[in-house]
Amino acid sequence: MPEQLSFPLPRLQARGREAFFVSPANALAVAQVEDWQNWPQGKLVLVGPEGSGKSHLAHVWAGLAGALVVDAAALPTADIPALAKAPLAVEDADHVAGGAEAEDALFHLHNLILANGHALLLTARKAPRHWGLALADLASRMEGTGTATLGALDDALLTALLVKLFADRQINPPPRLIDYCVPRMDRSFAAAEALVAALDAKALATGRPIGMALAAEILSGA
Repeated sequence: MPEQLSFPLPRLQARGREAFFVSPANALAVAQVEDWQNWPQGKLVLVGPEGSGKSHLAHVWAGLAGALVVDAAALPTADIPALAKAPLAVEDADHVAGGAEAEDALFHLHNLILANGHALLLTARKAPRHWGLALADLASRMEGTGTATLGALDDALLTALLVKLFADRQINPPPRLIDYCVPRMDRSFAAAEALVAALDAKALATGRPIGMALAAEILSGA
């Protein structure tokens, strides 16, 4: 039987609301984000671990609010007054901690965007009190911001996440593969991303089809 030919296809990350699966693990956070017009003080921090869907949800919100999305790492060299002219999502806001220029830029952006009457969404891995901010005025403003937390994975969300990760790589997994993986894998967003990436890489390297046999080898560390 001839070997299966595999070609590395480009990843297409779905960012729309229709691609964001809601389960009990994240339903409250999604509702808070979508209710952006009623955020206290017009701002919100979206908290969750790496790969939890923060960026996806930030882009969903940007579509709802007509907002721009910027990475916190870009703030020190950004045109802050220009960014403050519209609703804005700042990704990885906790990464500014310890950088004097970055903290100062976020402080001025926060003040200016709210003074202009626009909404501000920030994403972070932890709640603001754990960021370790050195600028006291910024720390007080961040700690006074409401938070929405993406909760721990449940089976429904882990299943949906695997489906999305396969779809992003244009892979159509065989029936029962995801049901096989869910109870056997680490229950984290990072683990789901790593598993799908490993399956894709091993299938490409060996010419073998993506299925339960390949998944069993990867999950066992073989």
